[in-house]
Amino acid sequence: MKLRKVKSSQITATLSLLVIAMMAGPMAAADDSGWYIGANAGQSRATIDNDRITRNLLGSGFTTNALTNDDRSIGYKLYGGYQFNRYFALEGGYFNLGKFGYTAYTTPQGTLTGEIKLQGVNLDVVGLWPITDKFSLFGRVGVNYAKAQDQFVGTGAVLVTNPSPSARDTNYKFGVGVQYALTESLDVRAEVERYRINDAVGNKGDIDLISAGLVYRFGQKAREPALAPAPLAAIATPAPVVERHAPKKVTLSADSLFDFNKSVVKPAGKRALDQLARDLNGTDYDQIMVIGHTDRIGSHAYNLKLSTRRAEAVKDYLISSGQIPAHKISAKGVDGADPVTKPGDCVGSKATPALIACLQPDRRVEVDVSGTK
Repeated sequence: MKLRKVKSSQITATLSLLVIAMMAGPMAAADDSGWYIGANAGQSRATIDNDRITRNLLGSGFTTNALTNDDRSIGYKLYGGYQFNRYFALEGGYFNLGKFGYTAYTTPQGTLTGEIKLQGVNLDVVGLWPITDKFSLFGRVGVNYAKAQDQFVGTGAVLVTNPSPSARDTNYKFGVGVQYALTESLDVRAEVERYRINDAVGNKGDIDLISAGLVYRFGQKAREPALAPAPLAAIATPAPVVERHAPKKVTLSADSLFDFNKSVVKPAGKRALDQLARDLNGTDYDQIMVIGHTDRIGSHAYNLKLSTRRAEAVKDYLISSGQIPAHKISAKGVDGADPVTKPGDCVGSKATPALIACLQPDRRVEVDVSGTK
């Protein structure tokens, strides 16, 4: 089996995309880390080197009258990996690229049929480039260890001396793709990859795999449903009338409401928001503004999105309590531009555990109540 070689410019273009993806932002601690598994399936394609087949037959005294190629197949892969942050992952797995073949019709009269089957394992470095909260581009480079199993059959005047050669070899692979988060635990992925292959008869060529599949991430929690307010116990005697006033401003620690870099309210945070909803219920006010704040770690664009998502999560939870009218509450994020900590309190720019702990007061959600009576 003869496979045509790849151009070096194609490799350079793919490597450039990978470098851009890995350098597309500060390496702050991210909310996408963890183990994952996945499966892809699609079409594999080979470029069969008809010129080389014709020359080899001619060297053996045969003229090639016609050639037919079977250069498409079904390929798939199973893989698993660990994503260290929003921009970097390590991935390995098993691949099966299917089988390809050709038939050459010769003079003196005869035929030569060749077939190759390809499968193996791989290990890749994956660089990701988040475009939105759900949509990402990614590139990969790595190595594949593949087994090539050939089968040659001759008829008529064509005699095959080695009908079943095989080879195992390590070569490079690379690819690019897109990924979209359907849920916090499930992604859909589409990609194009190129595998460098030893064809077991002294040549190296390339197989392309165009595939799509699903990725499942472990340890990702789905958004929890809001807790219904506890029913009030029946009171046998009238309670004394107490005049209540709405709090003017409440500051809640983001670490008590959310896991680090997350925007899903956790159980401890729900208890605090349930109490706030009860404090506001039945009081007289004009408007509530929920303001999300992050610390200064990470990019401005990412922190602004995170602070906005957190503010919206608090607003949605307060509305779901049934005690806050939706038309009286709004939310916004303001990045890390209004810190509680003073300049010089927390030194450093990398997301070390010490810096994250020092900047804890800056990560907060403020509930500003206006027009209180």
